[in-house]
Amino acid sequence: MFISVPATSANLGPGFDALGLAIDLRNEIIIKPSQFLSIATHGEGANNPKIKKNSLFLDIFTTTYKKLTDKEDHFRFEFYNNIPISRGLGSSSAVIVSSLVSAYAAAGVHYRKRDILNLALTYERHPDNITSAVMGGFNVSFVEENRVYSKKKSLPKYLKAVLVVPDRTISTSRSRTALPKVYKKDETVYSLSRASFMTALFMNESWDLLRLASKDKLHQTRRMKMMPELFEVQKIALYKGAFMSTLSGSGSTLFSLCHESDAANIAKALEDRFPKFRVFVKGLDNMGVITKS
Repeated sequence: MFISVPATSANLGPGFDALGLAIDLRNEIIIKPSQFLSIATHGEGANNPKIKKNSLFLDIFTTTYKKLTDKEDHFRFEFYNNIPISRGLGSSSAVIVSSLVSAYAAAGVHYRKRDILNLALTYERHPDNITSAVMGGFNVSFVEENRVYSKKKSLPKYLKAVLVVPDRTISTSRSRTALPKVYKKDETVYSLSRASFMTALFMNESWDLLRLASKDKLHQTRRMKMMPELFEVQKIALYKGAFMSTLSGSGSTLFSLCHESDAANIAKALEDRFPKFRVFVKGLDNMGVITKS
């Protein structure tokens, strides 16, 4: 069995915990029946003992598989990790989604993506990353009574993501402590109006005003202050023609959306200025999680 799940970029500026999209940068898993548990990890985290154990994946997989089959069978798992870990690209959501789908595939039980998405809420209470990981494309989502409600928009191939991945992390838990417990009314309205407008722009494939719609007063600036270089990354990306440039999730990656004709120039400028950071140019993903026998 082969399972593949995409990276995601959430928030997209003002869409705090509500907006996200999928990126064609995938973690892949090969699963085979075995006489005993066997794990091989390649790529991101392969040299990290904690990551190599894949404890979260195995815990979710084992629990779900037993619920589906009432068995405790053994498997060999081969992980090919391409999503940078703890960099705001949905690596933990990818683990959650892929473990659930893997359990269904191993059990030979058909699944619906909407069911997988709602099961993922057990492990991740914010729907932005898990929704795009499951569904692919651009998504607006919210949670009501332990159920995710979402709408998806498939994205055109001429759009590209330029990802700047710093050489250090911004802890999600630490970055949340930088956010106020109470927001001012004008801050809330500012971001709410832009998140709503951004959703309309994506749904209508109108990119020219994304630069304005992607501004935020709820979380982005406060989090970027924890790594000030990100302000210059954002400035360069926009100057070189990006439609928008936003903190990916809670960081530390900065996500820029652009036309394919501008992607190489934006990436080159960022590589030249930040040689210690990794820069990726990737397409966007419309498939979400996939399974093959």
